[in-house]
Amino acid sequence: MLARTKTDRVDAQLMARFCAAHHPAAWQPPVPQRRELQALVARGEALNHRLTQETNRLAIAPTWTRGSIEQVIAVLAEELAALKCQIRHHIDHHPDLRAKHTLLQSIPGIGEATIAQTPACVGGAESFKRARKLAAFLGLTPRPHLSGCSVRGRARLSKAGNARLRKALFMPAMVAIRFNPVSNVFAARLRAAGKSRMLLIGAGMRKLVHLVFGALKSGQLFTANFGVQQI
Repeated sequence: MLARTKTDRVDAQLMARFCAAHHPAAWQPPVPQRRELQALVARGEALNHRLTQETNRLAIAPTWTRGSIEQVIAVLAEELAALKCQIRHHIDHHPDLRAKHTLLQSIPGIGEATIAQTPACVGGAESFKRARKLAAFLGLTPRPHLSGCSVRGRARLSKAGNARLRKALFMPAMVAIRFNPVSNVFAARLRAAGKSRMLLIGAGMRKLVHLVFGALKSGQLFTANFGVQQI
């Protein structure tokens, strides 16, 4: 809007104009069990980040500080293990979350951490009409860089969406490219076309999102011939 000022009043006016022009659906607060899962997952990320910091610190620590660092690592590891059990207990005691867990667990490449992240970050697939909309929400759709006849930049992932789940999908995508029959064939086709390794991983993350959407939307377990009509 070419506004030179950023204040709460100006931002409110901009949002009001956007809503008047596009009529977005009203925001719905997450159900209590999803809010609790979000809090548990966020706490797990914080503990894991701190554990990684201390482990890296231990590798270069002098002898007289190693004992203290090792004690902190032991406490963090114990807390993280207890939190993982709490997350699984929470999922098992809510039928909707337990059903989603069963569906996602059937997809090769997706582990327990990503399974917990998915309903915590996006709920289910019911709020998205197409898999590509969910991929766009997570910032996994390509952003072309073209202008006239002279600018032909390389398309990159938009990274405009939920960074938490996008990060959680990185390692599963690498595993899925090797062991998931759908992702493996998809990656082989891109590799034969001369695509780079990072492009393969980005495309693999997007393919996993399509498989997740298909499983959650259809309510069917993943199979090797998972039909395109489901995604």
